[in-house]
Amino acid sequence: MSKVSQEYLNNLRHSCAHLLAAAVVKLYPSAKPTIGPVIENGFYYDFEFSKPISEEDLPKIEAEMAKLVQKWGSIEGKEISLYEAKEKFAKNPYKLELIEELAQKDEPIMIYRSGDFEDLCRGGHIEKPFQEIKAFKLLSIAGAYWRGDEKNKMLTRIYGTCFPTQEELDEYLKQLEEAKNRDHRKIGKDLGLFVFSDLVGKGLPLFTAKGATIRRELERFVVDEEIKRGYQHVVTPPLAKTELYKVSGHYPYYANTMYPPMRIDEEELILRPMTCPHHFMLYKSQPQSYKDLPLKLAELSPQFRYEKSGELSGLTRVRMFCLADAHIFCTVEQAKATILEVLNLIDYANKVLGFVKGQDYRYRLSLGDRKDDKKYYKDDKAWETAENTLREVLTEAKAPFFEAPNEAAFYGPKIDIQIKNVSGKEETAFTVQYDFVMPKRFNLTYTDKDGKEQEVVVIHRSSIGAIERTMAFLIEKYKGAFPVWLSPVQVQIIPIAERHNKYGQNVLDQLLTANIRVELDERAETMQAKIRDAQMQKIPYMLIVGDREEKEKTVAVRTREGGNLRAIKIKEFIDKVKEDIESRS
Repeated sequence: MSKVSQEYLNNLRHSCAHLLAAAVVKLYPSAKPTIGPVIENGFYYDFEFSKPISEEDLPKIEAEMAKLVQKWGSIEGKEISLYEAKEKFAKNPYKLELIEELAQKDEPIMIYRSGDFEDLCRGGHIEKPFQEIKAFKLLSIAGAYWRGDEKNKMLTRIYGTCFPTQEELDEYLKQLEEAKNRDHRKIGKDLGLFVFSDLVGKGLPLFTAKGATIRRELERFVVDEEIKRGYQHVVTPPLAKTELYKVSGHYPYYANTMYPPMRIDEEELILRPMTCPHHFMLYKSQPQSYKDLPLKLAELSPQFRYEKSGELSGLTRVRMFCLADAHIFCTVEQAKATILEVLNLIDYANKVLGFVKGQDYRYRLSLGDRKDDKKYYKDDKAWETAENTLREVLTEAKAPFFEAPNEAAFYGPKIDIQIKNVSGKEETAFTVQYDFVMPKRFNLTYTDKDGKEQEVVVIHRSSIGAIERTMAFLIEKYKGAFPVWLSPVQVQIIPIAERHNKYGQNVLDQLLTANIRVELDERAETMQAKIRDAQMQKIPYMLIVGDREEKEKTVAVRTREGGNLRAIKIKEFIDKVKEDIESRS
């Protein structure tokens, strides 16, 4: 990246958004421009078109942008009156709405002009567009509701990007192409891992046998590991009375992302958006002593969140997901050590999954705003204690972290584990939350060594996050070529000719007995075609069997990368694969 400030880069991209709007209006005079902000790595501009356009139209718009910018010597701004603004944008209801809002807030109404194009804008531009806007690219088209509200009209959003130099643009486009090749939605379809059905519903993935295998391996891994570390795995219902979430305080905070209540007999039930209140009820089901703490309740928990249709994306954002969830009940004195143990578990799980700390993921300390008592529970001392505890833990663990104000949960600060997706953007994968509010709301107590009743602290945590989202990260990281333990099919047996099918079946039976996931390709295809198909399916090992292998009771081993290993005895191969699986290498 050339040495320019983020402010300059933002101004460059915002100016390029103006250029995009000017080109669109020139080519499509009836189009109505709305807004065109800068976003991470680029910009977009929303338009209302009288006739739909497609991505095939983008090169034409780009060419017009390149033509127009030659006449853009500068971008000049000036303040105009409310009357002038309404006159100037009389035929654009979107601009008129924005103008009215500015007037109501008593803010200045600014327009910026370049060449023959004028736009309503707050500013933030470069000085010499024709010299500085050199390297830009329009990337894609999408639908977007005006102001992000589903009740409003659907507009056409054009995404683009701009860099100071062509070299930087080329490098970014190369990264985008790599991201496209690693897109879990494409790979998941190609490998037959999951599907979506409009009849089932948006954001509700259906896992095939292959996809379910990956999911099952992740679930087995996390449950076995947590039980080793003292967690009690429980099962609670995926719905509850609405009253439960009113007591917890979730209902007013998350009502717009929860599904509507259902009236059943005399009760009002709701699909759960989180598991913590269920676990609180388990904790409260019997008296608790200081000797029982810390008490760790864990669950693979189906949860339901209403996500807007425009925000749904493959497995990363769905409307039902399974969270590797847990709640640890402990004393204030135990909180620090407990959180350190949780971070140790998360680091271990990430290492097994192949994520590198500091490279693939880092930590975000999400803090609360003491002044915002509408969003955050008012208890400054408790916030101070909780935030300091989390900060000390991250420091002692030598974890790469940064602090983010106003990102806490309403009931306490948290540590968010941020994983980079294939586009380089960070997304929250797992969380650890320090909760001093729910114990008060649910009267969660224990008896101390002096026989007195004390309030517990609750540590909310997720070890490998939502299984669906973690699967998406893994698909993209490995490009579908999973480690042996996660591969839906670990071995493909390929008979050279039809007469070798019987021996292939014998090899299959031995591998199945050893609990290895294996398939036998008995199709009437050439050996080369079978090998190619197995490689396309990213199967780790292929066993070629022919006359020599049958005679010597061996298998010729080939890897998905194209490497040929020596012919080995079946038992030797089984031992090798089992070692791969057990070590999760």
